[in-house]
Amino acid sequence: MTATTGMTMHIGELAERTGLSLRTIRHYDDVGLLPATARTDGGFRLYAESDCDRLQVIKAMKPLGFSLEEMAEILLLLSPDDGDAGSSTEVAERLASYRDRAIHQRAKMARNLAQADGFIQHLGG
Repeated sequence: MTATTGMTMHIGELAERTGLSLRTIRHYDDVGLLPATARTDGGFRLYAESDCDRLQVIKAMKPLGFSLEEMAEILLLLSPDDGDAGSSTEVAERLASYRDRAIHQRAKMARNLAQADGFIQHLGG
């Protein structure tokens, strides 16, 4: 299958669509966060649209400080059909915990941004 079929894309197209480097995408593949959907006969990675969506979620988690292991768990919890995520109650509780952490981290980032804005103003910007 090739990128021209619309069903899969090569890593370069995925990188272009997500704004991430080839190296980062390869790393996420190597650690199991974003395994390639398929490979060409020559060994080149092929990705589906769902992989692009998954990578956008990974990209959103990164600045919030989640570890690779936590990202993997969150992805599993968001797609319980892909594996054993636990009962619906357990999944909801774990997602709520991660959501609370994300909210806390975002608030911290907002405070830091406000401090940076204040400093820029102090510099006459």
